[in-house]
Amino acid sequence: MGAISLIRHGQASWASDDYDQLSDLGQRQASWVGLAWEAGGLRPTWSVAGSMRRHAQTAVGAIDAIDGDLYDVNAGWNEYDHLALVQMSDAADRPADAKEFQALLDAALERWVAGEASADGESFAQFSERVLGSLDAAVRGAGSGQHVAVFTSGGPIALVASHLLAGDASLFITLNRVVVNASVTTLMVGRGGTRLLTFNEHSHIPRDSVTFR
Repeated sequence: MGAISLIRHGQASWASDDYDQLSDLGQRQASWVGLAWEAGGLRPTWSVAGSMRRHAQTAVGAIDAIDGDLYDVNAGWNEYDHLALVQMSDAADRPADAKEFQALLDAALERWVAGEASADGESFAQFSERVLGSLDAAVRGAGSGQHVAVFTSGGPIALVASHLLAGDASLFITLNRVVVNASVTTLMVGRGGTRLLTFNEHSHIPRDSVTFR
């Protein structure tokens, strides 16, 4: 039996115009992933990251903590453009209150999932196709005794978990709301298929350092 760990990136730079950059806390969160692996005697046999900078920075932080090997890049694990969905690419336009932004994002996601186009041109169907295709590639790499580490974002993790739990994207928005930065979602891969073992595990993150964006 093999395993896949889906790791959400560390905290990004919410207040900056360049969101795709880990904050100082995000860098520490990434290293805590690797330190938890080291403490548990775990070591990925293959690592892959989306092509966003926050994915690369999280991968480097975690892998460096275990003196691990380099990782591959697969843009299929990239996040949807949440700032394009809410039309708030300018940091000055974003509400300071996280709950207010989440309500705006949830409403935009509802419209997107229902078929409305995103400002960046990617449909929800296209997003789903590339993420699930990337999952298939990870599953092929997760043979017996293999541990695949995937550095990605909350959206792809929520989509994968929804499909494994419900067989469709019906839980996508609900799960997407609660994915913690630098959390680990674990899949088991065996003869019976791919199954969700844990979702959003983040005990390696100190309680006062848990973030969601």
